[in-house]
Amino acid sequence: MTDPNPSSLNTTLPSKLDRNHPRAKNNAAGMLALLAQLRMQETAIREGGGAKAIESQHAKKRLTARERIALLLDPETELFELSLFAAFGMYEDWGGAPAAGTVTGLGRVCGRLCMIIANDATVKAGAFFPMTAKKVIRAQTIAMENRIPTLYLVDSAGVFLPLQEDVFPDQDDFGRIFRNNAVMSAMGIPQMTAIMGMCVAGGAYLPVMTDHVLMTEGSGLFLAGPALVQAAIGQKYSAEELGGAAMHSEISGTVDFKEPNDHLCIARLRSLVAKVGHRPGAPFDRAAYDGEKDAPKYPAEDLYSLLDPDPAKPSSYDMHEVIARIVDRSEFDEYKPDYGRTVLCGYGRVGGFAVGIVANQKQPQPHIESKSSHAGEKRIEFGGVIYAESAEKAARFIMDCNQNLIPLLFLHDVNGFMVGRDAEWSGIIRAGAKMVTAVANSTVPKITVIVGGSFGAGNYAMCGKAYDPRFIFAWPTARYAVMSGASAANTLVEIKIKQLERGGKKLSNEEKQELLASIKATYDEQTDCRYAAARLWVDAIIDPAQTRDAILTALEAAALNPDVPKFNAGVIQT
Repeated sequence: MTDPNPSSLNTTLPSKLDRNHPRAKNNAAGMLALLAQLRMQETAIREGGGAKAIESQHAKKRLTARERIALLLDPETELFELSLFAAFGMYEDWGGAPAAGTVTGLGRVCGRLCMIIANDATVKAGAFFPMTAKKVIRAQTIAMENRIPTLYLVDSAGVFLPLQEDVFPDQDDFGRIFRNNAVMSAMGIPQMTAIMGMCVAGGAYLPVMTDHVLMTEGSGLFLAGPALVQAAIGQKYSAEELGGAAMHSEISGTVDFKEPNDHLCIARLRSLVAKVGHRPGAPFDRAAYDGEKDAPKYPAEDLYSLLDPDPAKPSSYDMHEVIARIVDRSEFDEYKPDYGRTVLCGYGRVGGFAVGIVANQKQPQPHIESKSSHAGEKRIEFGGVIYAESAEKAARFIMDCNQNLIPLLFLHDVNGFMVGRDAEWSGIIRAGAKMVTAVANSTVPKITVIVGGSFGAGNYAMCGKAYDPRFIFAWPTARYAVMSGASAANTLVEIKIKQLERGGKKLSNEEKQELLASIKATYDEQTDCRYAAARLWVDAIIDPAQTRDAILTALEAAALNPDVPKFNAGVIQT
């Protein structure tokens, strides 16, 4: 049928998703069950050190970290929390460290988007575990890359001494935090600190290296507490004499504002944030945007129906369905749609911001072979696999986005690059190197969402953590490792069996199956998104229905940095 208006351009993505299909219903039920489990775990993590520790904090007439943040944020807004699962399942010998004993995230304070870093004194008195330092450094890194004003709410006993060798000396350890304070200051990023509890030893440097220092009465700021001073030099002083708010405001002059309690300290902090000037924004295009009129045409909750959350049942789905529920008005200008089909590339908007999208297509795709056959032989390419044509298309698209100052959004569900004779003959290594080079040297903001699998070199090409995404989010279905669980387990079992046979032991079929099950269980645990989030390989595990909101928050943060270095692709394989 001929278009009645041939001059009209229709870029709206159609949707063929049938939520009433039995498979879609099963997928949704599985995803909702997985989300319910995650929410229970999140609730437990947010309790910090538990009810007793919270009561102890209140008995000192102090608020908890989360209570302080709730007061700090603008009314009817919430913290976009980062790294909630940090240290999840770790430090069990020490009673655990929920959220690594600190709360970090983005929030609105007097209308300004701010990075908030708050010690949770209910977890080991706010002491720094190894992952605590890494979590704070990750928050600072996000603030530096995006020029986000940063607010520190300090209430910490300092380094967790039993693990000091893993907290103290390295590049991504405790000292890097203060180095970052100095670098952020030199970059012109506003930093303010409110001391509302203990601030001891090396941690005492953090507030003093920021722009403003606030302190509540009853708090302490000192390089060494009373017990350590007496042990070191034999002098006996009270905590107030050594480093109380009155001393630092009246004698040492270290504190800019002394406040009687947490509530007034936070009110003062808000007053100071409200007066910070506004720097020029980034050069990225943002169209006028109406939250209702420009919303996607399809419900975000549809995304629950797409993937089977069981990792043993790989999903085949059209990634256009995901994109249609992320971009404004579900409009998408697809780039080279008929070439290299296992990677989707194209332009859209999220909250008015122009974005370039690079996404893995999970449905098998028809391909006409042109390099080895003039007859145009047809073949089917596996969904989720990057072929030479896909890699070359994506590399060119990424370079175009850098040329035109368009932020990049990567949507992962990738098994890796194609292998085998035909793939090698097609130059898959050369094409893959081209894509990886383009991603590595890209200077526009990169935001990554891991939807499903992210395996092998596919993780690198799709802007995994090693390739400096400004933010990296994961769905509950996200899994990533060198290879998928089933493939890895079978490979590891074969290696183990050969080792045992060389030692003279022959396994029965039953023993082989037990070994396979054991290895696969361990491997599956290590590919789980919570395992990744515990080690800060992802910034947040997000509800699929909130993907668009997370991306929009990330884009708003990225738009605070006006500097986009010149793109230099380096040596590109041709």
